[in-house]
Amino acid sequence: MKNMKLLELKHVNKSYKLAGKESVSILRDVSISFESGEFVSILGESGSGKSTLMNIIGGMDSDYQGDVIVQGKTLRSMKEKEIDAYRKEKIGFIFQSFNLIPHLSVLENVMIAMQMLDKSEKERMKCAMEILKEVGLMNHAKKRPNQLSGGQKQRVAIARALANDPEIILADEPTGSLDQETSGQILELLDSIAKKGVLIITVTHSQKVADFGSRIVSVEDGRIIEDQFLKERYTTVKGTVQKKGKNLSLIASFKLAMKNMRLKAKRNILVALGGSIGIFSVILMLSLGNGVTDYMNDEINTNLNPLLVDVVKSDEAEAVEEQGGPPNQQMGGAPFTEEDIATISGLKNVERVEKVTTIRGKTNVIYSEKNYELPAMATLTDTIIKGNIEEGTLPSENEVLLTTSFAQSLTSEVTYESLIGESIKLFINEMGENNQPITVERELIISGIYAQEDIGPIEGASAYVSYTTLEDAYSEQKLILQPVQLNAYAKKQVDVEEIKADVEKAGFVSSPIASIMEQVTTYVNMATWLLAGIAAISLLVSGIMILVVLYISVVERTREIGILRAIGARKKDIRRIFFSESALMGLLSGVIAVTGALVISILLNNVLSNSFGAELIQLSPEYMLFGMGASTLISVIAGLLPSSKAAKLDPMESLRYE
Repeated sequence: MKNMKLLELKHVNKSYKLAGKESVSILRDVSISFESGEFVSILGESGSGKSTLMNIIGGMDSDYQGDVIVQGKTLRSMKEKEIDAYRKEKIGFIFQSFNLIPHLSVLENVMIAMQMLDKSEKERMKCAMEILKEVGLMNHAKKRPNQLSGGQKQRVAIARALANDPEIILADEPTGSLDQETSGQILELLDSIAKKGVLIITVTHSQKVADFGSRIVSVEDGRIIEDQFLKERYTTVKGTVQKKGKNLSLIASFKLAMKNMRLKAKRNILVALGGSIGIFSVILMLSLGNGVTDYMNDEINTNLNPLLVDVVKSDEAEAVEEQGGPPNQQMGGAPFTEEDIATISGLKNVERVEKVTTIRGKTNVIYSEKNYELPAMATLTDTIIKGNIEEGTLPSENEVLLTTSFAQSLTSEVTYESLIGESIKLFINEMGENNQPITVERELIISGIYAQEDIGPIEGASAYVSYTTLEDAYSEQKLILQPVQLNAYAKKQVDVEEIKADVEKAGFVSSPIASIMEQVTTYVNMATWLLAGIAAISLLVSGIMILVVLYISVVERTREIGILRAIGARKKDIRRIFFSESALMGLLSGVIAVTGALVISILLNNVLSNSFGAELIQLSPEYMLFGMGASTLISVIAGLLPSSKAAKLDPMESLRYE
């Protein structure tokens, strides 16, 4: 184990296939070893294979024959994630063209390699500042790369290479873009790093640069033609730091995505704005449908108790079907017997039963010695509420509630409200035994004026009295008043459907009013979802826009992807960065859509409220969350292909991309 080399290459061969399938050899049977503390220069002309050799050592190129062994472990036996970990923990790359990420600061460029190690933000910051101090750039930490000189940029690249405390640093023409004085400074800096026990391997075509190190490996036509030791390697034993690797954290990937989005802020805002149109339309359609449905239900419940199940005889239902309307708005039909009433009252979950009847075409009223024909009179039900009373109160025993139009016919349109408290005489012409005419009489006090005539529970009724008042008047003439409808009230709304089923089993029929209104609500919901579906077509367009923008972003950041792969980022990490960017784009679209929908709903509701007294757009928190969630999901789906493309990019090709 004492003689184990830090790095060994055994019989490494590398060749490329040209378009005509002709094979061109780049490396030919390269066997060499390296120790820690060496400052090695691989010297050769362009095309000699020296950069290819460096990429193989750095784990950037695995398409070769032979073996590369690092501290006794062969790279060929490593899986892809182990190769990524090898680059992340053991290798530091320095490039001739610096390859700094332009939209990150100097400090962030150094810290980016640490994002994939289990260090806290505070630890990464401290370590990065110490490295910048070592390379003489502590005072430039907040600058962007375009604010630095060539020498300073190369120092940043060196600092980034040192970020994860590597054991091997690979430098590709580190002084190629620098003047003589700056080149000397960079070589001195690299030599100081070698003194700490780090293996430095530089690729160069400059004999002067090669002479600076401790060893020169000359390469020609893919072969090592000379291995010259200029001086002893540094024997300092490099301290081993336990490194615990991890994937790029989700938070770090979102931070990188946000920085890139800010870099192209105008473009991304326009794309998000375009993407928000579809979500905005869908939310608005759903909110409008929700508002219309609630408005209709409120109007229905004003006149119909949701606990009510109105029951009629089957022959009455048939008559209603022929006349085209619900039974409580038509002529009275087959009456209920006491046995029928007991049956309905005894049904499970029925809390109480209300008797209802309507008398049409045989009623007269005398007021101020004048005779008035009453088209129809009905008994009071729970659907007539105090809120519908224009003046006065609901009638109790021996009281009557008149509609506005009938009250006005008794006096005038101006003085009709003065009728409250006045008495009228009621006459009902009935037939007794042996078809003998009998007149039912009753003196009644006018208790109030009912404002909802012709749209109330009994169509055409001009007066309402309690059932017991009418029943008592009939009994005085030894007549029996039989209801033509029973209102059964459930204990809970969830029991209504079960009561309807029990009513049908008992041989009776439930009024179709509730079913009709349920159908109307269903139709409204169908129309709402249809409109929302049509609006959602624009979501497809927004998804395509985001996909195109992310593809453009992948192309624009190809070199950045190569840099990240070189410092140890896995394919998953690259995919996560672009995934984060698409998610942020979708979230931004959702926020714009929800904000727009909220503003529009407030403005339109104000107009509708002033014009019609109703706010029909109900933008609920659920719809807002749905909008942002749907927008984010669509954007993430659109980003799957670009993210996958970015992850599959070849690291070496990406670094060469212009």
